[in-house]
Amino acid sequence: MGSHDRPEHGRHVSVDWSAVYTDTYQDLHRFLNGKVWDPERAHDLAQETFVRALRHEPDNPRAWLFSVAANLARDEARSAVRRKHHLQLLKSEVESAEAVEADAPRRMERDERSEDVAQALGRLSERDREVLLLWNAGSSYQEISEQTGLAVGAIGTTLARARRRLVAEYEGLENDAARDRG
Repeated sequence: MGSHDRPEHGRHVSVDWSAVYTDTYQDLHRFLNGKVWDPERAHDLAQETFVRALRHEPDNPRAWLFSVAANLARDEARSAVRRKHHLQLLKSEVESAEAVEADAPRRMERDERSEDVAQALGRLSERDREVLLLWNAGSSYQEISEQTGLAVGAIGTTLARARRRLVAEYEGLENDAARDRG
């Protein structure tokens, strides 16, 4: 019997993917959005993760989904580099059109903050970034441990340190920006 088969009184028990989807989709989407910083692309990747899931019967569906999603996000990052220049041109056009709207200052501030957070996250180690994104996606310490290979007892400390590093990076970016403006 394979490691993905789940016996129950001599018969195979299927994963209830509908229930897993209902319980996990929002957390998975939030996790992927933290990886790709594009809600629509995160939605597409989450859907692709579930499409792939339908062909499998993992023992721990939630952990398996986050593992597949992390791999898809890594693949996405590689292809995003190729699309980056084109997307920056499109973004510039969209931002120019939005600048004439009445709430443009608020929108710009929010976008800058979001970009600063993304940049600060990008300055963290892969482990810190992964732990923060998994926690933000609603993963438990046990799930974070399974995904990252860290001991369950080390997750709280790792999260606290990663948060401090993120805040320090973010504040450093704000200080740099203030110095550039002044």
